[in-house]
Amino acid sequence: MGGFTAAAQETLTLRQAIDEALRQSPQAAIAHADNSDAKAAAAMARTQLLPQLGFTEDISRGNDPVYAFGTRLRQRQFTQADFALNALNFPEPIGNFSTRFSGQWVAFDSFKTQREIHRADLFRQSVSSSAKAVDQQIVIRVVEAYQQVLYAQREIDVAQHEQETAAALLTSVGEHVKAGLVVESDWMSAEVNEAARKEELIAAQGDLELAWVALREAIGAPDLKATALKPIEPHVFPQGELEEEMATAAKTRPDLAALGKAQLAQASAVGAAKSDFGPHVSAYGNWEEDRTSFAGSGGNNWVAGVQISVDILHSASARNWRRRARRNRRSTPKQLRAAASAVRSEPGAHSSADSGTAIGDGAGCNGSIG
Repeated sequence: MGGFTAAAQETLTLRQAIDEALRQSPQAAIAHADNSDAKAAAAMARTQLLPQLGFTEDISRGNDPVYAFGTRLRQRQFTQADFALNALNFPEPIGNFSTRFSGQWVAFDSFKTQREIHRADLFRQSVSSSAKAVDQQIVIRVVEAYQQVLYAQREIDVAQHEQETAAALLTSVGEHVKAGLVVESDWMSAEVNEAARKEELIAAQGDLELAWVALREAIGAPDLKATALKPIEPHVFPQGELEEEMATAAKTRPDLAALGKAQLAQASAVGAAKSDFGPHVSAYGNWEEDRTSFAGSGGNNWVAGVQISVDILHSASARNWRRRARRNRRSTPKQLRAAASAVRSEPGAHSSADSGTAIGDGAGCNGSIG
């Protein structure tokens, strides 16, 4: 921020103010961090389509009868003597070095994975639009505060001109009183007028200080010193029909886009929750080698199969997740309708203004100051 403050001592432009606000804003940082998390979550959701492969190296030793019997079988070390009752009931401790590769792949889960991937993609798009909306709000605050400083500077110029005029008038009336051309009450009226103009100048200077405080807060640069602001270039926006403006806002505003994507994501989440009640088909397999020593030889075996599972009783967690998804799905459309209603009120407020918009007036006024 030091470089920004130093550069801003000569002339501060609106572009510089906006760039600094976007860089300093914690809301923007949080929004873009959420966007990165959503991208990572969308990428992670796709990993459910891939098979899972694991590797295990296990070292064990014991004299548990079942463990000893099974270990000798897997090591291919079983002999006739091991069938003796005493050897079966009281086996000697045996060690085992096991190397195992295991894998599993969900071949079909009633389209739950596909719906979760779709939900993650929609949620990522929603978070991305929300981040854009946060940036827009930051830009709007900076523009309003920047523009208010321009207005306040213009008000000081006007107030100074009026105060100087009132002081000149007071001097002129005083000379006319001495010459007997006007009565003393006229001089008193001029004095009251001059005092009122001084009061307006002081109020304008106070408004400028408050405007600079708001601009510093909007930018996130509390140490920024008051300096000259570059005028905002006037821009004439095309005048369109109200319905056209509202339709354009509904298509382009990122906050509405975020709510729309969130609504679709909730619908996809409900579908994924329903998939828990459908059949699931998965394939599994493992290969294992068991040895008496780490570098020794032994036996190896493998197992492979296909498993079909159905949640007949519908577990409580699945039911609760489904109810939660439904509640979220019902709440999002209400938020979307409220936001759309707010959008409908905004174009009406803007359409009542003529081409001399606030930014245009501020730029013109500041430009006349020089």
